[in-house]
Amino acid sequence: MARRVGILTSGGDCPGLNATIRGVAKACYQKFGKDGVEIIGIQDGYSGLINNQCKLMSPADFSGILTQGGTIFGTKRTPYKMMQVIEEDNINKVKAMKQTYKKQKLDCLLTLGGNGTHKTANLLSSEGLNVIGLPKTIDNDIWGTDVTFGFHSAVDIATDVIDRLHTTANSHGRTLVVEIMGNKAGWLTLYSGIAGGADIIVIPEIPFNINKICKAVEKRAKRGSAFSILAVAEGAFDEDEAKLKKKERARKRAEAGETTATNRIAKAIEQNTGFETRVCVPGHMLRGGSPSAYDRVLATKFGCHAANLIEQDKYGYAVAMKNNIVTENRLEDVAGKTKFVPVDDQLIKTARDIGISFGN
Repeated sequence: MARRVGILTSGGDCPGLNATIRGVAKACYQKFGKDGVEIIGIQDGYSGLINNQCKLMSPADFSGILTQGGTIFGTKRTPYKMMQVIEEDNINKVKAMKQTYKKQKLDCLLTLGGNGTHKTANLLSSEGLNVIGLPKTIDNDIWGTDVTFGFHSAVDIATDVIDRLHTTANSHGRTLVVEIMGNKAGWLTLYSGIAGGADIIVIPEIPFNINKICKAVEKRAKRGSAFSILAVAEGAFDEDEAKLKKKERARKRAEAGETTATNRIAKAIEQNTGFETRVCVPGHMLRGGSPSAYDRVLATKFGCHAANLIEQDKYGYAVAMKNNIVTENRLEDVAGKTKFVPVDDQLIKTARDIGISFGN
């Protein structure tokens, strides 16, 4: 009897999802034969699993998707905190997902996603389903893996944005503040900020002092630099906000009509220094487009490792990269944990050694 493997993509999209799906499928067909495995595509993440929106795939469905951005299965955010909450539709989500798993006669379920996806994957694993997680996020903040697929593609895109800002900032003698995705962790801002030659990098792990940011801009001007580039993570907050709880910060910002600190930083720079300052928010462009060569290789390696786990009937694990070796972690050991940038990280030191300010 053929193995039946369900695959879903959940949370935000990113480059490399299709490459990973392809890696899983090709490796499974290679290991078990085309008649030895049936791959079930689940539409729109956990929502599709809840509502039994599933489709039997053919080998041809996985052809030509290595370079394709987005996800052929579609994706949707279904927050973990709502998984065990029965809402107005009166659907018991966990029960519904288990029923779909049984109706589709799945032998296992592969979930491609970030922290929230991993938490729900662990929940389903604890409910007795055979689950394997694959680490996807442009934030690179999943615990237990050195890198996630999608991260390096986003770094390339964000770096290109910063590169392009240099020419216009230099031409006009402006200070430009670019807001990079990253609500909790600053990996994407840190990497792209260094790669793009940003003068100031602001990340959530290092609360900023606006006066020190302004002084850093003025210091560059005194050295003859007519412009400055700031790479600011969307989740960055100042030293005063650091003393508040998350909900208090959110309430304070809502009252001020803010969602992030970026515009506040730009306004303060212009008021305190007199330098013309502009904000650039590339936003979802960082999630789009074709995966980088690095991510195509990583995604293929991750997909093949998931197929190896299926062959071994080894479930309840999340695929990971550790010290350049693809391996796995127990889902229960990594679900719900965020990998933050350590304030003593070597990359932080590297940035400081070449004169980059972190505004603290």
